[in-house]
Amino acid sequence: MTATARKTEVPIPAPTTRGGTVVQMVKRPARKLDLARIGASMARNLVPPLVVAALLLALWQVTCSQPGSSLPPPSQVWIDSFDLIAYPFFNYGSQDIGLAWRVLVSLERVAIGFGLAAVAGVLLGAVVGQSVWALRGLDPIFQILRTVPPLAWLPLSLAAFQDSNPSAIFVIFITSIWPVIINTAVGVRNIPDDYRNIARVLRLNPLEFFVRIMVPAAAPYIFTGLRIGVGLSWLAIVAAEMLTGGVGIGFFIWDAWNSSRLSDIIVALAYIGVTGFVLDKLVALLGGVVTRGTAAN
Repeated sequence: MTATARKTEVPIPAPTTRGGTVVQMVKRPARKLDLARIGASMARNLVPPLVVAALLLALWQVTCSQPGSSLPPPSQVWIDSFDLIAYPFFNYGSQDIGLAWRVLVSLERVAIGFGLAAVAGVLLGAVVGQSVWALRGLDPIFQILRTVPPLAWLPLSLAAFQDSNPSAIFVIFITSIWPVIINTAVGVRNIPDDYRNIARVLRLNPLEFFVRIMVPAAAPYIFTGLRIGVGLSWLAIVAAEMLTGGVGIGFFIWDAWNSSRLSDIIVALAYIGVTGFVLDKLVALLGGVVTRGTAAN
């Protein structure tokens, strides 16, 4: 046997310390802020609606600038309601306040009514989706009550509560609860049987099954119902405030109509639309975080 054949390759051990083997950590390259990509994304999302809005404003200006027009053009709205547009937080008295304060008053009522509807809707929807007998008994009643217009509940609520504020909150509650119930029930019925079998193997009690399995599995459906419900609640509060009074945005529109301030009404409608858009996006964002992007956008 030659000397070359006798040679064997001996593996060289990695350098060690008294605590064990030294592991070389690979440094990840730092992520750089891609300004070009961010700018392109913003352009795709912002430019189209801005262009459409500019075209609509131009069409509105041309159409309503004609002699005998019953509606003011955008230029006239800017002149007549400049204070409401430029200073949304002014406060000169109980009824002489900016539109931002009025929106906040309305949002407070929406938060209470919609919050109650969200809790009650998820619980009732879970019962209806989990129990066949509850589905057969309650679903026809829900389908009938959800078709009642929001303002049809207002006289009954005023008679029951004898106060405009709880009456408006009740109208919000009874209007927004139905999509939460229906979507939650559908989500619970669509829970895979494997999840239910796992719950039986782990011997989860009803509360543990509701918290650990039912709610996470039905979360995309639940947040879809919540998005619909928050939109309906915002619609309901504006309509209810027109009749119940107060300092909310709905009563402001009704008062402006009685005073023939059409420009103020148009500005208030813009506030209402932007607020409703923000509410929908906030619920959608929360749903995306909770469901890790599986909720419908």
